[in-house]
Amino acid sequence: MKKSMIGILVLIGLVIYGGYDYLSKSSSETGQAAGANLANLEVGIERGQLAPDFTLSDLSGMPVQLSDFAGKKVLLNFWATWCPPCRIEMPHMQKIYEDYEAKDVVILGVNLTPTEENPDLVETFVDDQQLTFPILMDQFGDVMQTFQIIAYPTTYILDSDGVVREKYRGAINYEIMEDAISKIN
Repeated sequence: MKKSMIGILVLIGLVIYGGYDYLSKSSSETGQAAGANLANLEVGIERGQLAPDFTLSDLSGMPVQLSDFAGKKVLLNFWATWCPPCRIEMPHMQKIYEDYEAKDVVILGVNLTPTEENPDLVETFVDDQQLTFPILMDQFGDVMQTFQIIAYPTTYILDSDGVVREKYRGAINYEIMEDAISKIN
């Protein structure tokens, strides 16, 4: 009797989760079709919301603002040098950058600088990995907090209007990135 009751509760939970997942996907698709109504979009980090703007310095100390990339699809990747999945993911990021740069796709690698044992090693890591996409330093962790980064790496996929279309916690590969890019405007 107890096992049947537990099974029923699990089944109800799955049905509720499925309904929530379906409705959240439907609302994000609706947001995608409403590109002209950006002024009405809520700023946030969930699908269908306008990503919060920020300014960080790149490795040469130059300020880079997220909104500078309006009109381009953006893969916003949060990473750290000490993170093994980040290290595995970086060659895929570089390849996507090379293959899609001419197609108005940009990758912004946001280094989670407060988590680094030695922030000076970031540039060495970038050189060793031969990364050519913009690397931004989140010196104080403000952007990390804004985007609620709890897993390393985390990648947000933004459409050309700056709207969050997908969020991946954990490493993703070239095929996943390519698929996500192909699904957005």
